[in-house]
Amino acid sequence: MVLARIFRLLAAVCLLPIAASAQPDPTTELHAQFTRHLQQAGLPGAVWTVVTPEAGIVTGAAGLSNAETKAGMTPANRVHVGSVAKTVLAMGVLRLVTAGQLSLDTDVATLLPALRFDNPWQATDPIRIRHLLAHTAGLENFRFYQVFSLRAQADTPLDQALGRNSLTVHTRPGARYVYSSTGYHLLGMVIEAVTHRRYEAWLDAELLRPLAMHDSSFAFSTQAGPGADPRLAMGHFENHVAYPAIPVFARPATQFATTAADMGRMARFLMADGTIAGQPFIAPNLMAALSGARDTDAEWAGLQGAHGLALSVRDRHGVIGDCHPGTTIGFQAMLCLYPREGKAFFVAVNADVENADYERFNTLLLDALQLQAARKQASGSPPPADIAGWEGMYVPAWHAVTRLAWIDTVFNVVDVRWDGKRLQLVPFQGKPASLQPAGGMLFQAEGRIAPSHVLLTTDGDRMLSDGLRNYRQVPLATLLWLWTSAALGAAGLLTILFRGGWLLIRGRLRKSSTLALPLAGVLMLFAPIPFFFTQSFMQLGDLTIASGLLAFASIALPCAIAYGLLRLPSRARSLAHPAFDCAALLAAAQWMIVLGAWGMLPFLMWR
Repeated sequence: MVLARIFRLLAAVCLLPIAASAQPDPTTELHAQFTRHLQQAGLPGAVWTVVTPEAGIVTGAAGLSNAETKAGMTPANRVHVGSVAKTVLAMGVLRLVTAGQLSLDTDVATLLPALRFDNPWQATDPIRIRHLLAHTAGLENFRFYQVFSLRAQADTPLDQALGRNSLTVHTRPGARYVYSSTGYHLLGMVIEAVTHRRYEAWLDAELLRPLAMHDSSFAFSTQAGPGADPRLAMGHFENHVAYPAIPVFARPATQFATTAADMGRMARFLMADGTIAGQPFIAPNLMAALSGARDTDAEWAGLQGAHGLALSVRDRHGVIGDCHPGTTIGFQAMLCLYPREGKAFFVAVNADVENADYERFNTLLLDALQLQAARKQASGSPPPADIAGWEGMYVPAWHAVTRLAWIDTVFNVVDVRWDGKRLQLVPFQGKPASLQPAGGMLFQAEGRIAPSHVLLTTDGDRMLSDGLRNYRQVPLATLLWLWTSAALGAAGLLTILFRGGWLLIRGRLRKSSTLALPLAGVLMLFAPIPFFFTQSFMQLGDLTIASGLLAFASIALPCAIAYGLLRLPSRARSLAHPAFDCAALLAAAQWMIVLGAWGMLPFLMWR
């Protein structure tokens, strides 16, 4: 032992001059850049992979794997990757297609007969496997309980996790990109229906093992408690607050633990011909369709890109790649491929911090890949003369959470204007964008090298699409009504609160007063707040004291306002300002009716 240590010490001393004279290692500079940005952004750590034809798979790590224990991050650490799991799961589905156990055109309803799809287009356009893979099935993204719940178990059956046997199809399958974790949950169920095995076990054995991804698994893994994985980096939120992973109901869409090296192997396979050791594994035609939309309305209108069977086109920093981002509890990740150059990168940061600059990590890795900047496409001819008819207000054509459709419509409005030279997009929230014409109804955003937006007509609606987000034109009068309704409703509730509170303080509010019960209903809205602050945010989708009180308040308030209105005629003579009270109650009542019509009331977060 002593002699061995002396030998290693002598060897290190003898090799010092050689190390000093060697050329600088580019990975060392990349490590330094990552370290600096982690410190500037207040993030704990990161792992990454760079894949090139010359160097193969090169991994790196910086920062801390656990901010509490101060353990350093290494390339051997395993990480969670969130929705990057969808890309890997998609390859498992394509393996089944290649093996003849599935077809891209298989009607999903035939594989999952216990589910009922409320699909108005069922006769001509049922949901097919290709639609689930490409996010064109028209299903909502998720419901609160599927992501935010402490009731989920690692072995909860997928059909029970879905929570219902009926799924609403909101857009014609195949027509539009509609990002849906629910769709990938169904793909997990499809794998189980076809293979008669748990999807995690089948993917680990039949996909990951052939790809030599021995440090990866779809099985649930966490950093604390029984069966904790000592190699799994801890997830964090703001201020380096550690948060161990917990099971979620929507696990096929987000649950996957891996290493930087294994993701390098996956990236290299995704850029290849679909063979393993010269043997066919995934059919070439399927590999060719991994990225880029097929047959969507936006693609027919001339907009290239969007999402294929596993990846989406990403036009950033002067290069176009095939990418997939991921976010999960305490982690953010990105996988990007550049098949023409045979290059790729993967990065995972063990922190989910809302305002952190994660894009900086992507640019650092792009610089390390030394990709040649693509030539910017020349601007096309000006748009048609009727472009003025496309000006106006646009709202999201799809809502990630259907229950929040009213909020999405009212607050995510985009004002579209043609100034004679460019199409100006002014969103209610976010930064304005200026698009230059790119031929016909195509437009190109600043910093992009290809057309990024298109104006099109689909199902009778005028639409604005960037391939991944779709907005439909609505009359200004519709929005003015919704905004006015919300403003009047809020004013009515505030009037009830302050006028009723003033009468209560002065001792003039009786139980029989028209404002007594409505005031109690408004005050009930505040009751859940302290309970939400004392529970985990992961319980947003569970039935708790907080969510239960909120549901009760959302039922009690409209009833209390209705009761107050019914009491008005008999109490008018005894009121100092009956017209004032009536106006406040009517203003609040109409808003309750609108919210109820949009499915916001009653507000049941656990359904």
